[in-house]
Amino acid sequence: MTAFAEQFDPQPMHLDPEVAREKGYDDVFASGLHTVGVGMRLLVENFLNDSSNLGGLGMDDLSWHAPVYPGDELSVRHEVVSTRVSESNPEQGVVVRDVELFRDGGEAVCSWTVTILMAR
Repeated sequence: MTAFAEQFDPQPMHLDPEVAREKGYDDVFASGLHTVGVGMRLLVENFLNDSSNLGGLGMDDLSWHAPVYPGDELSVRHEVVSTRVSESNPEQGVVVRDVELFRDGGEAVCSWTVTILMAR
């Protein structure tokens, strides 16, 4: 978590526990982009690699609801909210999914909507 922050998001609250506490947090916490990356990893391992995924088309409504601290265990839930046949290729479809990332106690920490191109 801190290695990611050091390289990609070196804000003090992601690296220094004292600064994080001064800002009202319990400890250093994950960069939001790191949190999304963990969610993506969970989606890939538990869904996308075994699907007809052809690639992402976009992401909307990205929100962070709570900080992710060292030691938190995260899980992901995703739900199809719409599907349609691709206008350019009827052998492909466009699937829109709502994605939520949860801390081990069930608290939502992050959510977004993703549009994916999939084989039909």
